[in-house]
Amino acid sequence: MPTSLNVQGLEVFIEGSGPTVVMLHGWPDSPAVWDETVAALRDSHRCVRFALPGYDLSQPSRPVSVNEMCTLIAAVVDAVSPSEPVTLLLHDWGCFFGYEYAARHLQRVVRVASADIGDTNTGAYLQSLTTKEKLMIAGYQLWLAVAWKLGPALPGLANRMTRFMARQIGCRTPPGQIGWQMNYPYAMQWFGSFGGLRGVERVDRLLGPKLPTLFFFGKRKPFMFHSARWLAQLATAPGCEVKGLDAGHWMMKQKPAEFNATLRAWLDKHPSRPPTEAVNAK
Repeated sequence: MPTSLNVQGLEVFIEGSGPTVVMLHGWPDSPAVWDETVAALRDSHRCVRFALPGYDLSQPSRPVSVNEMCTLIAAVVDAVSPSEPVTLLLHDWGCFFGYEYAARHLQRVVRVASADIGDTNTGAYLQSLTTKEKLMIAGYQLWLAVAWKLGPALPGLANRMTRFMARQIGCRTPPGQIGWQMNYPYAMQWFGSFGGLRGVERVDRLLGPKLPTLFFFGKRKPFMFHSARWLAQLATAPGCEVKGLDAGHWMMKQKPAEFNATLRAWLDKHPSRPPTEAVNAK
């Protein structure tokens, strides 16, 4: 049966037994985005998930900085797995924040499986985008950043703006579970709110060189969130794999059987701890 605990105001859900997998969702989702994945893994893995700060609309708005987000993730990991490193399973903004947590706490993460967000903070990625793609990305992100700014004074308008954009990009989260409070990462990105996003670790220096990685990407999207050069590099790195699915951004919902089978096979193939640690632990 699933259990839960409260970690610094976050309700953390735990299900299954075995090596711990900490799951971070993105915009505008909730821990429910991982429902099918938990069902596929819980017989062999201990699945841990929680709503990112501000994404539980039953709670007050809770925007956090990158430092504060990493501190919260660290508190959850330390609470659920104090003596063993964990696997991170990430999607969308969960990738961004999960990568930075891993970079700062490398000894607490043994491997990373991530979906659809790759080397977006590198020059190679920016150079890979066409002008049209850059305008499309800026358009939807600025829209959501503005909705965040309007939220405190005009919550009804800000919610309508947020839910409109979620529909436009094919999000499957029910509209009633989407709110402007979730948009603060876009305000961080475009307005520098809450300290902005500067100074984070480059993804191409973390995934592959420092951590075994399984990277999923959806093929049916108007633009990618990774560069082809980085994808090729990651595919040949030891312990790493890449998997393109005939899906959009929410591939764990659009192609759950293929996504979960690939994930399960990769988790079973690679150890949950580095070999040197496993030997030392005996």
